[in-house]
Amino acid sequence: MARRTTGPTGPVEPVEERIVDIDVAAEMEGSFLEYAYSVIYSRALPDARDGLKPVQRRILFQMADMGLRPDRGYVKSARVVGEVMGKLHPHGDTAIYDALVRMAQPFSLRLPLVDGHGNFGSLDDGPAAARYTEARLAPAAMAMVTDLDEDTVDFVPNYDNKLTQPSVLPSSIPNLLVNGASGIAVGMATNMPPHNLVEVVAAARHLVDHPDATVDDLMRFVPGPDLPGGGKIVGLDGVRDAYRTGRGSFRTRATARFENLTPRRKGIVVTELPYTVGPEKVIEKIKEGVQAKKLSGISDVIDLTDREHGLRLVIEVKTGFNPEAVLEQLYRSTPMEDSFGINNVALVDGQPRTLGLRDLLVVWVDHRLVVVRRRSAHRLARRQERLHLVEGLLVAILDIDEVIQVIRTSDTAEVARGRLMGVFDLSEAQAEYILELRLRRLTKFSRLELEKEAEQLRAEIAELEAILGDERRLRAVVSAEMSDVARTFGTPRRTILLESAGGVATTARTAAPLEVLDEPCWALLSGTGLLARTSGDDAPVRAGRRSQHDVVVSHVRTTTRAHVGAVTSRGRVVRLSVLDLPGVPPTDGPPSLSGGVPVSEVLDLPSGERVLALVSLDADAPTLALGTAGGTVKRVVAEAAPSRDAWEVIGLRDGDEVVGAVTVTDDDELVLMTTDAQLLRFAASAVRPQGRPAGGMAGIKVAPGHRVVFFGAVRPGDDADQALVVTVAGAAGALPGTQAGTAKVTPFALYPAKGRATGGVRAHRFLKGEDVLLHAWIGPAPARAAGSAGQAVDLPGPVDRRDGSGSPLAAPVHALG
Repeated sequence: MARRTTGPTGPVEPVEERIVDIDVAAEMEGSFLEYAYSVIYSRALPDARDGLKPVQRRILFQMADMGLRPDRGYVKSARVVGEVMGKLHPHGDTAIYDALVRMAQPFSLRLPLVDGHGNFGSLDDGPAAARYTEARLAPAAMAMVTDLDEDTVDFVPNYDNKLTQPSVLPSSIPNLLVNGASGIAVGMATNMPPHNLVEVVAAARHLVDHPDATVDDLMRFVPGPDLPGGGKIVGLDGVRDAYRTGRGSFRTRATARFENLTPRRKGIVVTELPYTVGPEKVIEKIKEGVQAKKLSGISDVIDLTDREHGLRLVIEVKTGFNPEAVLEQLYRSTPMEDSFGINNVALVDGQPRTLGLRDLLVVWVDHRLVVVRRRSAHRLARRQERLHLVEGLLVAILDIDEVIQVIRTSDTAEVARGRLMGVFDLSEAQAEYILELRLRRLTKFSRLELEKEAEQLRAEIAELEAILGDERRLRAVVSAEMSDVARTFGTPRRTILLESAGGVATTARTAAPLEVLDEPCWALLSGTGLLARTSGDDAPVRAGRRSQHDVVVSHVRTTTRAHVGAVTSRGRVVRLSVLDLPGVPPTDGPPSLSGGVPVSEVLDLPSGERVLALVSLDADAPTLALGTAGGTVKRVVAEAAPSRDAWEVIGLRDGDEVVGAVTVTDDDELVLMTTDAQLLRFAASAVRPQGRPAGGMAGIKVAPGHRVVFFGAVRPGDDADQALVVTVAGAAGALPGTQAGTAKVTPFALYPAKGRATGGVRAHRFLKGEDVLLHAWIGPAPARAAGSAGQAVDLPGPVDRRDGSGSPLAAPVHALG
């Protein structure tokens, strides 16, 4: 078939068309193989020697060629991308910039190779455009490209055969193991985790000294991956499989700790997440889990991550839930625990291979041996050439007058070169160098410098020949350079390795119930106003008698998920959730209340209102007895507590307030103590129970200008026999908390009982300068005193004089118990 065409000058001769029939299957197979080959060898898989893909290698080489060293200024990333694309990598600028960004991200690479300036993205967000960011080589990258100009690696033509580029970088850093790699080719993929530089170099040096070392020997130096973001690796069996076969997997787990966000609420603070997992992804999964009711016990998630303090993800735990169980939920249902599949595929001699730990180290060590051998040979040749020229120059300087005469009498440079070679027995290179020599080099000092240079060159040549002639010397140089790299760029391990999850996390947390069980416990109130709860049958006894911190002034037996009442100085009972109280962990010794929560953090009380005691809200509890500063006493009728959050239990007169509250039975004795040291004890049965609005009845006669300083109860039997009376006297005019005063401890049995509404008996004789009781307490022995910060204050021993004077104290007393 022929057709006529028309050209610029008119019709042309017909052109015979030729259509070739080909098999579509064969064409597709051939095209696909070419595509697969290109992806595998030129795009997706790293070289096992320098651990770089072609685009990464070209970026580092071009930046080095542009002089973007760490001590130079930054340049626009777009400029770097343009230079790489125009000279070496004729592909899309997006792919080049993505590779550049990844090499600058400290959360992607264990040892970043690019020093980025600007927004290079995060685990949740992408980077800014290339026109907005700047870059230069990181210090570690200089170790990758060093010695490129010393014939250490082969150079190959670029895509248009106008320039050359290295086929591999010298790479004095084991980049493939240290920074890992990921890529998807056709029919194969690679996924390698980062490792610690110091550990990898230690294994490589061991392999240099012991070429027959086994995988188990090398694993003593490289126990597992070291991820950029830290975290924990749980279970090492998969890691060992990968080190032996090149394939395996392991689980990474976030690093979290429990903190008291407020005195009432605990939280889980996450400071490290699994590799490639960002906080926003975790927050999203937590919210989805809470909405789908797959996660319980979480009230809020707050991301407090910043550049200064790093990752800080705060997960608030609802009251009544075990933080340990909530954390285990998060590990199961969110990316706070993730898996990493190891697939060590890299190019070795141009072929993709799956490599174990030993294979990876052998390839890099062999590469370094080749690099150092080629560098040494190059340096040897350069120094031999220089020594040859220096020796010729020394010959010329020894007879410089004749040299000058030969040159002056020669018609041309060629003639002068030949006559110099003939007269002084010089080579062509030496003669040419003499002809180009400047006259100022022909001084006495230049001769000394040349002789010194020649001596140094001979020493360097001998050293280089020794390295090239002795395999052990060569290996020693390589090992020493590896040590220098580890010392310069090495950092401590960030990732914690756990042999298995069972002994560390899963078993313990799975066994813990999600919600706090409704178990028996004690609610405690300390003398400094701290609230806490603790378990154990003798908890209040141990806490009150031998506490390591503060004194317990009130306690009530209850359950973890119940409510108790807090009796206040204004005659109210405020409902209090026991779950809101921090738990004091059980110990073999006495519990410490230093972990308690202040009353103000749990109850919102008006200014001036104080919590005096804790009482049970059960309907079958003993009656509540109260004593006021004006000397009134009252027993409240036992009945079910109202459903309100607070209610009054006594009608107070103006200016009066409650000073003490305690639950009593008819067999107990009520005790009041006034500031003028009068003590009155009488049977609780003498006070008839009244309804909540009633104002009580007369308890003790109070002298004018004085008030009741203590109200309590003493149980009959052993408690009464062992009860003590503690009084602390001082001056009324002194500022509170500034005077130590004097204290006296006497047996309660020394004080006779009197009728209700009487004045009682004297309990303390004042010394000069004393006129009031600052503190008083009656209760079972032994008695303790505490300062304003909860520290112990020593009390004197018991005496048998109920109206005697006190002994001086070493420090002011804030509370007795």
